[in-house]
Amino acid sequence: MSKVISRDGTPLAYARTGEGEPLILVGGAFSTGTAEEPLANLLAPRFSVVTYDRRGRGDSGDTAPYAVAREVEDLAALIEELGGSASLYGMSSGGALVLRAAAAGLRAPRIAVYEPPFTVVPGTRAEKAAYTERLNTLLDEGHRGAAVELFLSAVGMPAEFVGQMKRAPVWRSFEALAPSLAYDDAVVGDGTVPTDRLADVTQPLLVVSGGASPDVMRDAARLTATSAQDGRHRSLPHQTHDVDPRELAPVLAEFFAAAA
Repeated sequence: MSKVISRDGTPLAYARTGEGEPLILVGGAFSTGTAEEPLANLLAPRFSVVTYDRRGRGDSGDTAPYAVAREVEDLAALIEELGGSASLYGMSSGGALVLRAAAAGLRAPRIAVYEPPFTVVPGTRAEKAAYTERLNTLLDEGHRGAAVELFLSAVGMPAEFVGQMKRAPVWRSFEALAPSLAYDDAVVGDGTVPTDRLADVTQPLLVVSGGASPDVMRDAARLTATSAQDGRHRSLPHQTHDVDPRELAPVLAEFFAAAA
């Protein structure tokens, strides 16, 4: 992997594949750049696709204290490395980060996100605040496994499945990435659709959701799209939050090709 240095001195590991207009893929919770490789390989025939380890993950560094603005600066450093302009795609909380970056004015001709983890359910701010406090307490005390359990429970994973995962090899990698859960949590904010911030997003925005995802996620995706100045929503039939990259790639390719 190649490295680029962010504004605060943090090294970021990235990989580039394909030829064409630059496109950066931004992963969500528990993901490093390798998680986006299947999608990157499908898009590489038409774009120069960059995957990267967000700060605090994989081969990238980390610099305390964390701030969402530093992750926006990370994307700015990657964009500068690619020539000063690159479209952005973000998965889940990576999508929330992409929207933050776009609202901050980064040079991205087009942006797309898949199911950023916002909600339109009233009265959820207090519940989200309690989750944030508990998550940060567990991480501050070094209880990474408990922090992973808290996150998985919060996203609706049944306790029996969590128990099975704790006995699987993947659990060790989850614990290694546990501190970054606080970063994702900060990016998402209070959990509601950030309509005021989205009003500052001026470039074409595509918000994709799964047709088989819960109504609350699809409703949040639609509101995210309509809150931006040039947003549109697309639903992928039979897909859930665990979207099949083979179904997603053609939709993204069509959208991003329009910028060429």
